[in-house]
Amino acid sequence: MVPTPLPVLPLAPSLIPPADEVPALGCLTGVEQEIWGRAQPYLDVRDNDAHSLCAHGLAVALLTAVPQARADVVLPAILLHDTGWKTVDPARILPAIAPGSHDPETVRRHETAGAVIAGRILTAIGYPQEDTARIMEIVDGHDTRRYALNADDAVVKDADKLWRLTPHGLRTVGSWFCLDTEQTLRMVLSNTYDRLLTGTGRAIARALVACTGLDSGPQRPAISGRYSWVSGGHSG
Repeated sequence: MVPTPLPVLPLAPSLIPPADEVPALGCLTGVEQEIWGRAQPYLDVRDNDAHSLCAHGLAVALLTAVPQARADVVLPAILLHDTGWKTVDPARILPAIAPGSHDPETVRRHETAGAVIAGRILTAIGYPQEDTARIMEIVDGHDTRRYALNADDAVVKDADKLWRLTPHGLRTVGSWFCLDTEQTLRMVLSNTYDRLLTGTGRAIARALVACTGLDSGPQRPAISGRYSWVSGGHSG
């Protein structure tokens, strides 16, 4: 059935609220912008720049539900957590992170190198020493350590992993391993959901999966061309 098109209704600019009045609209603070600027040269590998910004938004959301976690530890940590991939031979990255990989040394190397880079950046901007040490400890183990050291670490770990279930994450992971949407979703879920550490993280994961599942469900062909959550189209 062909849908009935709605007439266009332009809105007056005065009806659009300013960005600072919209709750949960993610943006980097002044110090985060400085950290981001210094981290960017290390994040041009494996889409880590876009991944880190998306994970930052997820971390902001998680922080509202995990009051024990501190934004001034979590948010710098999430911007810096993957800087260490810059020190790894690009040819070794995808084989190291692929399901069934037997190269934990490469994954571990990006953590230890990332902790050093994080410490260097934070020291250069005069970040508090105690917070810098805590951030370095989180970065050094954010992938390989299955448990959380504290609430800050739990939020960073969940934000990092939840990215895989976002539209950008699914597109990116699928392109790495030549998978379609449904295959990517199954693979990512099997390697992600049970490793989430917070109840809010699991709720966000279920919401993302519910939306994305439309692209691989039996109803999808009937609305092809009008909606695609993963590939970038929109409706409603």
